[in-house]
Amino acid sequence: MLTRVCLGFALLAATPVWAQLESTPFEIPTQPTDEAQMLTPPPVSGEAYPTTVGSEARSNYLAAGLNFNTAYNDNVLGGESPTPISDVTYSISPTISLNKTTSRQHLTLTYAPGFTFYQHTSALNSANQIAGLNFQYRLSPHITLILGDSFQRISNVFNQLYPLPGGAISGSAQSPPTEVVAPYAERLSNSANTGLSYQISRNGMIGVSGTFTESNYPNPAEASGLNNTNSEGGSAFYTQRLSSTQYIGVTYQYLKSQSNPVNAQNTPDSAQSDTQTHTLLSFYTIYLNPTLSLSLSCGPQYFDITQSLSPPFRSWAPSAMASIGWQRSHTNVVASYSHTVTGATGLSGAFISNSIGGSLSWQIARTWNVGWAASYSTSKSVSPLIFSSSSGGNTGSGTVSVQHSLTEHLKAELGYARLNQSYSGITVISNSPDSNREFISVTYQFTRPLGR
Repeated sequence: MLTRVCLGFALLAATPVWAQLESTPFEIPTQPTDEAQMLTPPPVSGEAYPTTVGSEARSNYLAAGLNFNTAYNDNVLGGESPTPISDVTYSISPTISLNKTTSRQHLTLTYAPGFTFYQHTSALNSANQIAGLNFQYRLSPHITLILGDSFQRISNVFNQLYPLPGGAISGSAQSPPTEVVAPYAERLSNSANTGLSYQISRNGMIGVSGTFTESNYPNPAEASGLNNTNSEGGSAFYTQRLSSTQYIGVTYQYLKSQSNPVNAQNTPDSAQSDTQTHTLLSFYTIYLNPTLSLSLSCGPQYFDITQSLSPPFRSWAPSAMASIGWQRSHTNVVASYSHTVTGATGLSGAFISNSIGGSLSWQIARTWNVGWAASYSTSKSVSPLIFSSSSGGNTGSGTVSVQHSLTEHLKAELGYARLNQSYSGITVISNSPDSNREFISVTYQFTRPLGR
């Protein structure tokens, strides 16, 4: 059935059509600005769906703040002990961010260092660093450049909206796979991307992009059984407008990922693994209204796996993805599903991955917001001939929170987060795979508008 659907998309993408849609490339449309200007649909934009609502959605500002967080964690030592060890943490984190928008460019910068202290297991005390950059620049009326980078040095995977790093929801099949992580281990990660789109005609656009990601554990003892991972790749696309609300297109994606055991000396049976994938996808996007979009992608995928302790393995598999984004003044809903072969971050080898994720932000009153985010993924080794420290497993995570603005600058938040990882052979999580966290945080933030 999936093969027939993919063939249908491929034939549809090859049909010449005409029409128009108006908005800014790499963004979800809000109000029409230029009837000749095309969108870059979610399957090829390289951008995550926005998650802010109401007064949170701002531009042209400089903000600085301080966040204090205390939380009860029921399993801070993970697989180090078959019996979960609980503790209370205290975190303090100053933040600074810049958002600057002009007629030709949009720049956002964020930096948030932090310190986390454990009441009993003081050996886990740590300093964190989080930084992000996103830059869009219109080189000409029809050429747009995008640059992005996200860096994290964290020791607590719960210090963010999504329990897993990289959990922000995207409509792109080139999005990084769900990670298998040690929840309370120090981890360095970086994700960079660049893209260029060129509107070659009133209804046609081409583009190219490149990505690089890495995830490393500097202290192997904290991440026994896991792998350091890095990947790099690129893609090219063509998209055509069908009407003022519909886009079709085709994209080619190449991705190479490499993983190495974090404690190779203690796990001599583990080995470096290299996975290369070539994916050709047809996609279709429809904007049901200016703030509601639905995207579908599918096509064939070729993968090539090499590992020192196993013979090379090559094969074909179908790849598919669906996503929806709905942004309103007081509500934001996004969701996605993907089926693909990938070198899973944190594991050795290549896996058939099925992932689903969603988030909801709702401003229920002027000073009250509620938020929810959840994801679930399954991974299965693509071949029993390929050696792997794990044949696969599943990951489930979720966060729910309530936020209240006490004053113009002071906010309080109450929430609960859960992470479950079930993977055989991964010492750091197999003994005790569940982690639960209840937290309270208070944030003071001062925002200064920037002139045009």
